[in-house]
Amino acid sequence: MNDAPASHGSDEGYDIERYLNIRSAHGADFAPDGTLAFLMDTTGTPQVWTLAEPGGWPVQHTFFDERVTFVDWSPERRELVFGMDEGGNERVQLHRLTPDTGRIVNLTQRPGAKHRWGGWRSDGEQFAFASNRRDEAVFDVYVQSRDRTGGGAERVFEGDGWLSVVDWGPEDDRLLLHEARSSFDHDLHVLDLESGERLHLTPHDGNARFTSPEWGPDGDAVYCCTDHASDTLRLERLSVDTGDRSVLADGDGWNVDGVALDEDSRRLVYSRNVDGYTELSAAELVGTDELEPLPDPDHPRGVAGGVSFTDGGDAYALTVTGSTVNTNVYVADAAGGDAERWTYAATAGIPEDSFVEPELVHYPTFDGRDIPAFFSTPSTPHDEGSEHRDTPVIVDIHGGPESQRRPSFNGVKQYFLSQGYAVFEPNVRGSSGYGKAYTHLDDVEKRMDSVADVKAGVEWLHDHPDVEPDRIVAMGGSYGGFMTLAALTEHPDLWAAGVDIVGIANFVTFLENTGDWRRELREAEYGSLAEDREFLESVSPTTNIDAIEAPLFVLHGENDPRVPVGEAEQIVERAREQGVPVRKLVFEDEGHGFTKLENRIEAYRAIAEFLAEHV
Repeated sequence: MNDAPASHGSDEGYDIERYLNIRSAHGADFAPDGTLAFLMDTTGTPQVWTLAEPGGWPVQHTFFDERVTFVDWSPERRELVFGMDEGGNERVQLHRLTPDTGRIVNLTQRPGAKHRWGGWRSDGEQFAFASNRRDEAVFDVYVQSRDRTGGGAERVFEGDGWLSVVDWGPEDDRLLLHEARSSFDHDLHVLDLESGERLHLTPHDGNARFTSPEWGPDGDAVYCCTDHASDTLRLERLSVDTGDRSVLADGDGWNVDGVALDEDSRRLVYSRNVDGYTELSAAELVGTDELEPLPDPDHPRGVAGGVSFTDGGDAYALTVTGSTVNTNVYVADAAGGDAERWTYAATAGIPEDSFVEPELVHYPTFDGRDIPAFFSTPSTPHDEGSEHRDTPVIVDIHGGPESQRRPSFNGVKQYFLSQGYAVFEPNVRGSSGYGKAYTHLDDVEKRMDSVADVKAGVEWLHDHPDVEPDRIVAMGGSYGGFMTLAALTEHPDLWAAGVDIVGIANFVTFLENTGDWRRELREAEYGSLAEDREFLESVSPTTNIDAIEAPLFVLHGENDPRVPVGEAEQIVERAREQGVPVRKLVFEDEGHGFTKLENRIEAYRAIAEFLAEHV
């Protein structure tokens, strides 16, 4: 396709399709022989690829239209397991791939159930997973032999909530389980496979997270990130035998949000989230709770994680992304820290030096707090001293709400920047990354305080010398879609247009129709249907739709199991009744977001046309 000229900013540019063809490589895992498996979306959706050396020619092993969600090598054989759902329905099935022959076997064959991978036994003969086969609302624990399919799984524990299998213990006689009652209230358990008894490892009062858990090398402890005794996550050791806890690393006011530990070498890598940017630290475990520092990995600034050690722990792979660096896999030397880029996912011929780095800003809101945000402006800046304010701004609100906008690569964002739009990405109250207290500032009855934070951000934009106050757009996906709709209905005079992607329009119908396995978790954040129905109805955009003034574009996936497509249908109908210009686009083969390249091109080209018309 021919590249279309830019409509704003520079004299010429690239069409949205080119930006959506910028590739990413991620989710790497090392085989025992040093072969790297990873996911890359060169064909339009993430598929399984392997690589034998840095910068070598990668080999593609899966060729599906559907996305592959993870890949994990066997510890003993040249085979791996990957996950794949259908049409974005999130009901992942597990498949075994033999890369040397290309043979693929569906191991689970339960298309109506979700399967959450739990790792290989050390000999590669069995694997574990959690699934809601028995009851859609709860997850049980299963163990299955590698050469069995379909009905060959043994249920070893009957769950009563949202359970995941972390991994097998060092002696293969126990499984480490993670339980989530809400996004910010977790527990860890150790399941004895012989007796079937479950040991509760993390009794606590109130809400506490226990994330990124790892077995200790000797099986006598679990290392994880937790905020059970602090506002932010810390790296702690939890004794399996005594329950004693000790702090290994504190984030100095920021979250220690990930840890990976190699059993053989006793080396570990942990990450701090510092105002959205990842700071990785490497160390060697001395004794049980002392860390001997190793050189930190040298990688591009941005967001990094997904650590996978080589056999023996001499090196580790990590996925790295940045605002101006598309997502790729790097491998770091464990002893020296030098990180070498292994994958070269393409930038679709767009010069990397044309990508824009955001400015990290903080703006005041209604109660005196400072709200962090990333603000990116077009590469052609406003002339010093000029009175001309003509830059349109897209206020892009993240989902979650227990999530965080971080400086990762976003091709759509870079496209709009190339077209002369500025992009403002606030981390309003309720966002993760800034401590437990900040995250709970929008719970239930405080829901609309986060919308007030968006309003304060727009007021800050009004004072910027480049911004045209009458050309500001609200856009967001999932919970960010709700925030977009709420911003348009609560503060209609601020917006030139709104773009709602798979967003919540009515909290009551959302909670009634979301997947059974998710309802309890979401009620802990939003409020319950039994106790808070009146309040939930009152803050829903459908209730306040009579205030909307700005043109609205609503996009959704027909198979969305999280926010059902009925949310899109009702907000479109209500907005049209108000005489608001509304456009709707629903993809029959997508779920909660758009993963197929052709759909992404259609969706974001339509968004660009909508904004060009109304902004």
